[in-house]
Amino acid sequence: MIETRDLTKKYGELYAVDRLTIRLEPGDVYGFIGPNGSGKTTTMRMLATLLNPSWGEASVCGYSIYTGSRDIRRAIGYMPDFFGVYDDMKVVEYLEFFAAAYRIKGPDRRKKCDEVLELVDLGYKRDALVTSLSRGMTQRLGLARVLLHEPQVLLLDEPASGLDPRARIEMRELLKQLRGMKKTIMVSSHILPELADICNKIGIIERGKLLYNGEVSAAIKQVRGNFVFTLSVGLERNPDAAKRIETFDEIESVKLDAEGETMDVKLKDGHEDGSFLPERLIREGFRLKTFREKEVNLENVFMEITKGITN
Repeated sequence: MIETRDLTKKYGELYAVDRLTIRLEPGDVYGFIGPNGSGKTTTMRMLATLLNPSWGEASVCGYSIYTGSRDIRRAIGYMPDFFGVYDDMKVVEYLEFFAAAYRIKGPDRRKKCDEVLELVDLGYKRDALVTSLSRGMTQRLGLARVLLHEPQVLLLDEPASGLDPRARIEMRELLKQLRGMKKTIMVSSHILPELADICNKIGIIERGKLLYNGEVSAAIKQVRGNFVFTLSVGLERNPDAAKRIETFDEIESVKLDAEGETMDVKLKDGHEDGSFLPERLIREGFRLKTFREKEVNLENVFMEITKGITN
């Protein structure tokens, strides 16, 4: 659905996007991750045919960004990080205006507007003025607008930017619904928890260069390395338990936290199952209070792969 090969945008001596090569299959939800100024928006604008690349190739839905811009614009829904709204319109009027621009006519226009309003949970605001909407509602209205013509591909640039915690959760749930509709979605963000349980693939970009491109699970495995488990047998007995665990053949290292309340136990290469730890500790007279696998999330991946450099 989306494919780029050495896609590049250069301003003078500055590479905003430097030889980007990615491929998204139908139904993929691709998290495009990077700090502000890393090239995410520039990439999306090129894919949406709103910005010409310096060189390189890209196609969306089989159409080249050089020769098929009209077809691409029919096939995609592009939601920029900031977009204008017409304050003197009602919500339903705003959508009907854009539905008319998409050449949706007659009864189908009102029906389609009602459908997308229900999808984004704004049906109860259909007769409210756009100017009365909160930031979160405005973002959902913008998403409703790009869904009117039933696009195959969605390009969503920082859809959760500036939203309060509740609005971010609502946006995340909405993206899950769109994933269930088998849309191909490219969503950029630097708020990583929003992407963790939505995307099946991620791309990490920094200073215009793609540092990682692939499955989320593979990225986590790459960063995690050996399996680590967090456990506790109580503040007073943790040091004794740590010394005992260090003698186990399967253990790479044991590290108590600063307060001595828990310890991180790292297994050696080739060992993934840590269930033997509570069994042995209980057998030796320790009372287990906490035991869990230490998770690696997208924030850990991002911090491990990037260096904090921006253009």
